[in-house]
Amino acid sequence: MHIDTRRWRSLEDANLTDQLRQFVAAEVDPRAEELDRDDRYPDEIIAMTAARGWNSLTLPHDVGGGASSMSRLLTVFEELSVGSAIVGISLITIFQSQKLIDAFGSASLRQRLLPRYRDGMRAAYALTERAHGSDIRSLDTKAARQANGSWHVRGQKAFITSGSAADLFVVLAETDAGVSVFAVPRETTGLHTEETAEAQTFGLRNGPHVDLHLDCLLPPDALIGEEGRGLKQAMVTLANSRVLAAGISLGIARAAFDAALQYAIGRSAFSSRVIDFQGIQWYFAEAAARIDAARLLTHQAACDLDAGRDIARSSSEAKLFASSVATEVAEMAVQVCGAHGTRTSSPFGRYLRDAKTYEIAGGSSEILKNTIAKSLIGAR
Repeated sequence: MHIDTRRWRSLEDANLTDQLRQFVAAEVDPRAEELDRDDRYPDEIIAMTAARGWNSLTLPHDVGGGASSMSRLLTVFEELSVGSAIVGISLITIFQSQKLIDAFGSASLRQRLLPRYRDGMRAAYALTERAHGSDIRSLDTKAARQANGSWHVRGQKAFITSGSAADLFVVLAETDAGVSVFAVPRETTGLHTEETAEAQTFGLRNGPHVDLHLDCLLPPDALIGEEGRGLKQAMVTLANSRVLAAGISLGIARAAFDAALQYAIGRSAFSSRVIDFQGIQWYFAEAAARIDAARLLTHQAACDLDAGRDIARSSSEAKLFASSVATEVAEMAVQVCGAHGTRTSSPFGRYLRDAKTYEIAGGSSEILKNTIAKSLIGAR
């Protein structure tokens, strides 16, 4: 599909944006429908993004990273997700795991694991448990320090995104001191994954979600950060990653908009192009305004991250608004395209499924509203 690149101007590095758009056209677009249909992790694409330095873009130079800004990383997520949100969701679990290790891990853990992201290591962030859902203040997965300093981690995590392909799991478990975070490689004895009857979702289909079973002994430095500080560490990581999640939603919205506009320009009805009807033009005008607003809000949140400002509010606002806009635009695209929009051979069903799923995944809209409200009340 030919896209007028002037429609969505680069808000960061124009050269990086151009590279990403060329990559999406050559490598992501041709695979997008197949990945969604087969519910498959995009191994080949993730290997290619790693080779270009995008998987480790914000990691420090001493561990093979690009030492770049969150604003540039947001550009990566937004542009890749125009081609496929599956690529974005696969990269966000990589980012979440590396952010925790880089920010809180010991020197030995950082040197052992962080260089592997440059080489394409895939990762999953294992927070969720069946009995607790979004509430991670107390967990059924337990970790106990052994006499020799090692850790025995035992329990089960549920519905883990990217878990079908992950080489590394970052796991939240409860110790005597409270919720703590551990790095657990897939090859660890006593770790195995299971695809259950609830493994597949209708959107963001980057491989079946898995249950993670743990009965493992881990070395002392598998603990990420301080024992009992895992909840705070997780909140910091989620606040960071919500900006990137908003970028994924922006990519979905733009893809739906561009595909619908192309159809409306090329389709005739009642002796006119569909796009020539004023009512149709208004659909696109309003959608473009809302996408532009969501882009500016999200890029400002990334700038807040780069400046070291408190981003609990701005990152939550960005994901809340961008995910809502993506669903609205995807619905509009189906409506404008009529019967064509409902065909399984068109991409509009994928856009709508992905958009709606991201109003729930990665922090539901209701959780985000709670975070924003707490920020407002605390700012009195």
